Amino acid sequence: MKVSIGKYPSRWICLIHTRYMEWKHGYYYNSWWDESMTWDEKLLEKTEDCVQWLYNHTVNLYYDNAKQTEKIRIDPWDTWSMDHTLAPIILPMLKQLKETKHGAPNVDMDDVPENLRPTEEDLENYANNGTTDTKFFARWDWVLDEMIYAFDCKANKDDVIMRLEDIDEINAEQDRISNGFRLFGKYYESLWD
Repeated sequence: MKVSIGKYPSRWICLIHTRYMEWKHGYYYNSWWDESMTWDEKLLEKTEDCVQWLYNHTVNLYYDNAKQTEKIRIDPWDTWSMDHTLAPIILPMLKQLKETKHGAPNVDMDDVPENLRPTEEDLENYANNGTTDTKFFARWDWVLDEMIYAFDCKANKDDVIMRLEDIDEINAEQDRISNGFRLFGKYYESLWD
């Protein structure tokens, strides 16, 4: 197997006004920017909009049609035991995602232990105004940890179950590994940064 995947194509972006406002007011956008802008800042904003329009109608037309480069070759022996072949590829990707993630998806309450579930008040706040509870990101971390554990067992510790002697321990270990793979499938479309 040989896999080579390039970076996503980037677009040209004009950030004249944005960078100036971040420098002046801080990194995060605030609605009071619009209310407190001076005429020269408004002019800078219009300039940014015009330059971005120009980019979008010239150079970015090329980038919009460009695709991420992918070169993939699969050899016949790569599919003999595909679960073992993919595990050492998926494992470091999951670990990197956990370290660099910038958000978290909604996690079903049935997928996490009781101590990570929100209270009725937390659920009501989320339904009314979208406020997440204090355990929102911890739930996603727990799900990622379970996926990482499952793929780590497949890639590095496949014989862990074989070394266990008690049938209850064997079943518990296999259930945890199977649950990690189930979570991987369930949250596959949430594996983004």
